[in-house]
Amino acid sequence: MKVLILTRKRLLILLSCVLIAAISFGVASYSAQNVAATMGEVRQIPIYYVDTQEKVCAISFDAAWGNEQTENLLNTLEEYNVKTTFFLVKQWVDKFPDSVKDIAAHGHDIGNHSSTHPKMSELSSSEQLQEILDCDKAVEALTGKHTTLFRPPYGDYDNKLVENLRAQNMYCVQWNIDSLDWKDPSADEIVSRVKSRLCPGSIILLHNGATNTPEALPKLIEAIRAEGYKIVPISKLIPAGAYHTDHEGKMILDNANTETGSEP
Repeated sequence: MKVLILTRKRLLILLSCVLIAAISFGVASYSAQNVAATMGEVRQIPIYYVDTQEKVCAISFDAAWGNEQTENLLNTLEEYNVKTTFFLVKQWVDKFPDSVKDIAAHGHDIGNHSSTHPKMSELSSSEQLQEILDCDKAVEALTGKHTTLFRPPYGDYDNKLVENLRAQNMYCVQWNIDSLDWKDPSADEIVSRVKSRLCPGSIILLHNGATNTPEALPKLIEAIRAEGYKIVPISKLIPAGAYHTDHEGKMILDNANTETGSEP
């Protein structure tokens, strides 16, 4: 009887080992297939910041909804003689055409932030292109200039989007410093967060409708300048020439050309 019990135990142990091995093999095979499938397509990464040794950075504002504080922001930027980049949604452009003209008249970049502020990765390639072109046409009609910079709503993108933008000679631009001003931190908290993450080539994200951004802006400009940085629009931060982005989204030139204003 004792021998029979041991045999059953051994049989159960053997079956358990076989089952575990089968499950492990299945998981390993599934994972390997996923890795292989992922490796089949190279991830296209937008520009998050720029590879440079100079102490230079860019401030950018996303404008999708409200407009109560835009004039205040423009006045502060004018007072400090700072040029920045405003990424505009077509719906905002249509609603506030005078502000669009005012932004352009003050010498700031106007970037494309889509037509309706969707998650771009959820759209087909043709739908993405329509979002880009509709906004571009609206901006061009008011300013006489086409947009060359695009920021995906919510920071959401896929390979289709990056490739669509390159086909339109446009840059896909994100940010490496999120001020989180949309969460309504205090002005000092906004400044502290940006300052602690600042590096050469940084692109800073702010919003024209955030509650404490107007109060934070002069402090932020002063803090950045105190660190020895120059503030420029994104079009002046991005160097000319063929480039690639690394895994962090750092824009790196493929050659020694350092002029600005090139096509992507």
